Amino acid sequence: MEGAGVGWIAAIIIGGIAGWLAEQFMKSNMGVLMNVLLGIAGAIVANALLGLFGIALGGWIGYLIAGFIGACILIAIGRAIRR
Repeated sequence: MEGAGVGWIAAIIIGGIAGWLAEQFMKSNMGVLMNVLLGIAGAIVANALLGLFGIALGGWIGYLIAGFIGACILIAIGRAIRR
């Protein structure tokens, strides 16, 4: 996060937005705290996956995109496990 120019407060805000967008896109119903956690964890997961393909997203927009993609992946995995 620090290498991308995003501090902890910004990571929480951007993670919350990314988690909320993923929640709306995936039509799930989660709380604000879970949205923030999904957004931050999703950004970590998506950056790791994209790094395997040599794609690096940086800055606020990159973190938001990675958080959205990763949160969608995590929601899909959670749904698959619950079944």
